[in-house]
This record gives sequence, C-alpha cells and structure tokens, in this order.
Amino acid sequence: MQQKIHLMLSPEDAVMPSSLKSAIALHCGIAPEDITGYHILKKSIDARSKIPYIQMHLQVFIQEPFPERSIPVPAWKNVEHVKRNACIIGAGPAGLFAALKLIELGIKPILFERGKMVKERRRDLALLNKKGILNPESNYCFGEGGAGTYSDGKLYTRSNKRGDINRILQLFVHFGAPANILWDAHPHIGTNKLPGIITAMRQCILACGGEIHFEKKLSGFKIKDHSISHINLASGEEIKIQSLILATGHSADDIYLLLKNNSLQLEAKPFALGVRIEHPQSCIDAIQYHHETRSEFLPPASYQLSTQAMGRGVFSFCMCPGGIIAPASTHPGQLVVNGWSPSKRNNPFANSGLVAEVNKHDVKTWLKEMKTWPFPDTENDPLLLSYFQKYVEEKSFQAGGGNFKAPAQRLVDFCNHKFSANLPQCSYIPGVASVELNKVLPPFIFSSLQQALKTFGNEMRRKKGKGFYTNDALVVATESRTSSPVRIPRDSIKMHHLQISNLFPCGEGAGYAGGIVSAAMDGERIAQAVASSRAQGL
Repeated sequence: MQQKIHLMLSPEDAVMPSSLKSAIALHCGIAPEDITGYHILKKSIDARSKIPYIQMHLQVFIQEPFPERSIPVPAWKNVEHVKRNACIIGAGPAGLFAALKLIELGIKPILFERGKMVKERRRDLALLNKKGILNPESNYCFGEGGAGTYSDGKLYTRSNKRGDINRILQLFVHFGAPANILWDAHPHIGTNKLPGIITAMRQCILACGGEIHFEKKLSGFKIKDHSISHINLASGEEIKIQSLILATGHSADDIYLLLKNNSLQLEAKPFALGVRIEHPQSCIDAIQYHHETRSEFLPPASYQLSTQAMGRGVFSFCMCPGGIIAPASTHPGQLVVNGWSPSKRNNPFANSGLVAEVNKHDVKTWLKEMKTWPFPDTENDPLLLSYFQKYVEEKSFQAGGGNFKAPAQRLVDFCNHKFSANLPQCSYIPGVASVELNKVLPPFIFSSLQQALKTFGNEMRRKKGKGFYTNDALVVATESRTSSPVRIPRDSIKMHHLQISNLFPCGEGAGYAGGIVSAAMDGERIAQAVASSRAQGL
C-alpha cells in the first residue's frame, strides 16, 4: 500500500531518519517496521511562528517493495553525421538545454561560446577579484554555463507554465546535482558544484556528436530573403547556417547593437536596478528563526521582500544566505555587483539584491530633469534602458575609485543621507569605498530604495537585538543585471524573430526568461520550434 501524507516536524526530527520514520508511523497508525520506504515530494521551512517547523510531503510505502527514486533520461541520439543542424550562440542554460533537446530531436547542435570552458573561467575570476583585471569575454557573465554558474545556481522559478520544471531539475540531477533539488521548496546547487555539472553536460553533447566551440564570438551575419545565410565570428570565420538560436544572456549588449545596426526589430524592456544589501548571517538567522542562535538542524536563513515605494515596485532579488558579493562587470570602466553562495552556504554574511523597477517613462522623465543627453541616440531608441543601465554602472565604477572597488554605505546612513565614516567588514573581495550613494544612483531609484528599506525594517523587526534596519548592514552599488533591458521580439507560435524566419531569440538575453530554470525551459521550447520549422520546410 502507498499513502501520501503531510507532516510538520521539528528541524531535528526532519533530518534524523529514525525520528522521521517514527513520525510517519504515528501519522499512518502503523508500526515503524511496516514502512518499507518513502519518497520526499516537497520540503519547506515554516518559520512564521516562534518555533520553526519543517513541512514535509511524503509518499510512504507500506508493506510492499520500495522502489528507489528513478530519474528518467532522454533518448539522446547520435547526431554526429546528421545533416540537419542548428547553430547556437551562447553556452548558458538556454544554449546548453537547447543543444540537449536538439540532440533528442535528431538535430545536430553547433554551439559557439564567446568565453572559456567553465574551469578555465576561474583564473579570470581570480584576476578580477584580486587584481582588478577584467577579461571582457571571460568573467562572471560570459563563459561556459553562463552567468548562473558562478553566481549561485538557484533553481527556484515561478515559470511553471513555460515548460516542465521537474524535467529540468531531473536533468540537473542526472548530470550530478544533489537529488534534494527535486523536493526542496527553494532548490539550490551552489557555485562549487555547478562547474562539474556543466562539464558533464558538455561531455554529453560532444559524445552525441554535437559541436562546442569556445572563445568564438558572434560579430556579424548575412541576411538573404528574410533569413540568415551566414554568421561571422570575431576570429575571422564565416559559417553557413541553417537555423540560428540566439542564447547570449542578459549582458551581451553588443548583440543588441549588432541587431539594431542590421535594422532588426528590438524593444526596450522594463528591468530593475538597485544595490546589494549585506547583513551578518547571524542577524538574518535571528530575525527569521526568532532566536539569537540558529539551530544546527536549520539552514542559514533567507528572506524575500517586496513593496511599493514612490509608485514603483521594490523587491529583494537573488538572496544569498551564507554568500559572497562579487564583481559581475563585463566592460572596463563599469561596475556591477552580484551575489553567490557555495552549496553549504557557510560564509558569515547574507546578501541580496534590492532593486527598483525601471521603465522607459522613468528614464525619459529623469532625462528631462537632467537637462542633458548622455546617450548616443534618441529617446525612442529601443536600447534606451540599456544605455541607462550602463550609465549607472559607469558612475558606480567612478565613485568607487576604479579597480572595481565598490561604492558603499551603511544601511541606516543610506536612508538618512549620512556619510559613513567607516564601513563594516564585507565579503566583497576587491574592497569597498565609503560613498554617499545618492551621488551614484538616479534620484528616483535612490528615493524608492530609501523608502523600501524603512518599510522592510518595520516588517522584519525583532523585540530584542538588532533587526534588518541596522548600520551593521552594508549597501553596495550597483546591482543592475537583474534581467535584460531589451527584448528581441519573436512570433508567439513559431518562435522565430518577427523579421527573420530562421533566427530564434532565446532565454534571458532575448527577454523571455529570468533565471537558470526558466532559461533552460525556454531553450527546450526553442529547440522544439527549430525542429517544427524544419518539419514544415521553413
């Protein structure tokens, strides 16, 4: 017999097999020895009351053989000598999952990545963190695995209507991710484990006859009869193509300019911009778990916040318990910060993006108040929000004094327009400089963040000790790569660009995803669209 049950357990009982089995037996009204096994279906933390509980949904097997959890593996084909192929630009989650799906569909993927293999990226990240030397083609955003590989590997998404989330998670497990991502409410792999998983994906693509070419940057293309006939690489090659999947990620602004210069339609897309907030992890633990000391059976606490401030949405983004703030710049002279956590989330700090929504109207209004025009084109340019994004990143770099040192301010000082005479210890390796951030952030962003921080402080207040609104917390500028500020429009059914029948915009860079899982699902959808277009002879 099988039975699905829901339990609320203490953190200790949830991790101790004997205690968990006893709780299952008590709930089902059976003897513990009658339980042959169980599968965890969903696991989450309920910390709303003073005593945190673990909620568990389980499938229990009673007096019958217990089947181990199996991971379905797609029937990947050998496509080495297949004539049908599709070129993919970008080896992030959208590009990699598109390649795997193409192989499953019997189409050979030929993938071009501007950056380096995942392990080789580490040297460039070390140079950036320790010496301020940026490689524009190999950094936290560019390279095998994309931006998600070295910025945490969070797999939580609300995009459940865009594809099969479980399939994506199961594929990650197949390639080496821990099985708990299948049932954790907020699955997370960790930056230390992702490189091995990405390497396994590459090896699978190559073993099936696909091709992957690193340090090959798209620099141009030729259009004939509303389709792309050839692509050009910065290294000098010209390659004839059948279909082109554009999965370049949210930071490849040169690709947007390339499309614009070829008179291809683009759209300005609202995005969000702000700062990184860093607290001591012990502070967040005490707030969320209602106790000065976190139980050894509970993970480092996280939070998710949102509010309306100054007429716009302000929200936490990419929260990293036990994490590190890192420089995610892709251009010299521009400063971007992001956050990541290792799998154990065992660093002493917790950081999160805190960002405010930005749209075309906001930027146009701000430009009128500026009474200057710092951008290269008119206010109707589809790259307007991209120009704005880079403008703020340049101001941040200058304010920090260069060498990727980040401008920063204590949290309460930030809200009170007060210069921070000194700064607390911080996880950001290149270092921070005390700066009044109203000199970096546009006024409408700065004021929205100020108001939101005070609101969040009230929401996360504790009776004793220090809460969220504290000068022990640090505000670091600038978090600006939350999503793409540009959308590459595509047909809603056939999925190709509105003007080019064999160009398939894909993932975050095209404006159709917002994280690893949603990008992976979009990659699979685009691969299916490529296969369908071929079946129809397009």
